Amino acid sequence: PSELPEHLRRLGEGRRIVLHWMHSVVDWLAFAIWEDGTLVRSLSLSPDSGIMENIGEPLEFERPYWAGERAVEPDPAWDDEEPYALPFHPLEMGEDALRFLFGFVLEGLPEDTDLNAEEIPMYGFKVTDPTGREQAEREAAYAEAIARMGPPRRFRLGPDGKMQEIGIDGL
Repeated sequence: PSELPEHLRRLGEGRRIVLHWMHSVVDWLAFAIWEDGTLVRSLSLSPDSGIMENIGEPLEFERPYWAGERAVEPDPAWDDEEPYALPFHPLEMGEDALRFLFGFVLEGLPEDTDLNAEEIPMYGFKVTDPTGREQAEREAAYAEAIARMGPPRRFRLGPDGKMQEIGIDGL
């Protein structure tokens, strides 16, 4: 996370920039914080890759995790289970990071003081071409590409291990 491109950091010049990512399939957490363009904290970790980045002092919400107070308990139903590869679960820390940094959680148990993430207004923008020229050019290029492709062709792996084109009768 510390490698956020400079042009994006410049957009937040003079302000706090916070990045937060979680990926539940691989139990990955990453976050970073810049204050006035200076990186003050960056963390990225997952059980498969370990700690990939750990820059700056841990934030207050992190302390119980690093102190071993939020260890992953083995599930008794899985008697052959290996110990978890990290001293805590990254997604649990990720939910606490959301609460600390933004005031809400997405999957954790909400506390009375948490904001409801579904009620936070978000603004979206749609960029359009008022002349319609760009869209017309895209549509023309698409039509030209379709025309060059010709009809669909079908292939099947032949007995010799090579791809052989088949017609509709061969399906």
